[in-house]
Amino acid sequence: MRAPADGYTLLLSGSNDAINATLYEKLNFNFIRDVAPVAGIARLPNVMVVAASVPARTLADFISDAKANPGTFNIASAGTGTANHMSGELLKAMSGINMLHVPYRGGAPALADLLGGQVQVMFSTVPAVIEYIRAGKLRALALTTATRFDMLPDVPAIAEFLPGYEATTWNGIVAPRNTPAEIVDKLNNEINAGLADPNMKAQLANLGATALVGSPADFGKLIAEETEKWAKVVRFTGINAE
Repeated sequence: MRAPADGYTLLLSGSNDAINATLYEKLNFNFIRDVAPVAGIARLPNVMVVAASVPARTLADFISDAKANPGTFNIASAGTGTANHMSGELLKAMSGINMLHVPYRGGAPALADLLGGQVQVMFSTVPAVIEYIRAGKLRALALTTATRFDMLPDVPAIAEFLPGYEATTWNGIVAPRNTPAEIVDKLNNEINAGLADPNMKAQLANLGATALVGSPADFGKLIAEETEKWAKVVRFTGINAE
């Protein structure tokens, strides 16, 4: 944030920065004010998966079971305030269900306990769990994108059950504020050119991601919208950073 605004110090920013803007009460910077958005890079969905022992076959069944049996389901995450945690909190807020959040120190131990049955549900990136889904060790109930996703074409979007739901993980490049517009534009053009390369597209597809091509203003709009959205969720749920 305080580096020279010369285009040589850049930050790979992401959805967690938008979440942290409200999650942490005392930050010594203002994320939106103190950065110059340069370019988006990629956006990818989370998938809601449940342990094989969970009887629900659809999200509607899961919500119904959770309401009928409060306290039955524990939801794992890679840590408080992470994108997969907030995906679950948004579901809880919009559906009215209550699940106990169990934060882990990263996605791997959370996934291990989900497979072992110590927790019942988790939101995860698709590549991390797709082989377990295919093997029947986990069941995919829904995706967090607004529409269905090519890698899991038979899995519905949560928005099909809860209109307006969307919770994706995204990232992009920002520079210190006051970076000259000509430098920002040059960086933006080069990043977009890289994202248009077929090899880059293929690599992103392997990760279950899509390119976030656009102008600096487009990326700035996304940052502002996501920061406002997650601020509402953090305040509604009363989540505190640990």
